[in-house]
Amino acid sequence: MLDSANLFPDVATNPEVLIGDYADLKPSRFYLIWKRAFDLTGVLLLLPIMLIVAAVLIVANRRLNPGPLFYSQKRMGHNCEPFQALKFRTMLSSSEITRGAYDELEHDRITPFGKFLRRTRLDELPQIINILRRDMSLIGPRPDYYDHAVVYIDTVHGYRERHRMRPGISGYAQVRHGYIEGIEGVRSKVSADLQYISKASILVDLKITWRTIKVVAGRQGM
Repeated sequence: MLDSANLFPDVATNPEVLIGDYADLKPSRFYLIWKRAFDLTGVLLLLPIMLIVAAVLIVANRRLNPGPLFYSQKRMGHNCEPFQALKFRTMLSSSEITRGAYDELEHDRITPFGKFLRRTRLDELPQIINILRRDMSLIGPRPDYYDHAVVYIDTVHGYRERHRMRPGISGYAQVRHGYIEGIEGVRSKVSADLQYISKASILVDLKITWRTIKVVAGRQGM
């Protein structure tokens, strides 16, 4: 089970209320400077791990997960701008994504070794390159596949507003709810992301980082 205790019990969960209450909220300059320093520190710590994992996968993938080492996907980022998110590939290669915005994940395409990478979240390590490019941060709302995100903007209240902050490798929605599917899952994610944006701080980022470490250590990813 994920550590799902609410970090913000005093904050509304209704996206409409959150948008109204925090429409003009902007992070302080000090927080943004600290956040970038925190991101770069994380990159320095994770880079050796990523290189070791990449070296192992180059050998292991030949038998356990045949195909390219990396996977790049267009995702929606800060201010709804698109960017290419990097991951270690966990699924069988496909020329195009046929899954709809609210369809279930194509579990049959995930290789057995890919399932291990997802549970341990090792597949997310290449996104430290996205951090260096300023596409992402360590902590923030998780970016969705761009074509799906365009649908969510039109169908889920508050979805556009969750892109006020740079997306993260991990975020409050992930440590609170885990992997989610369907429109109700997206609504829960949006609510959690807006709560995070409304209360983002050094302490909150550190708490989410700690909960992420616990999730990774318990192999509770997806």
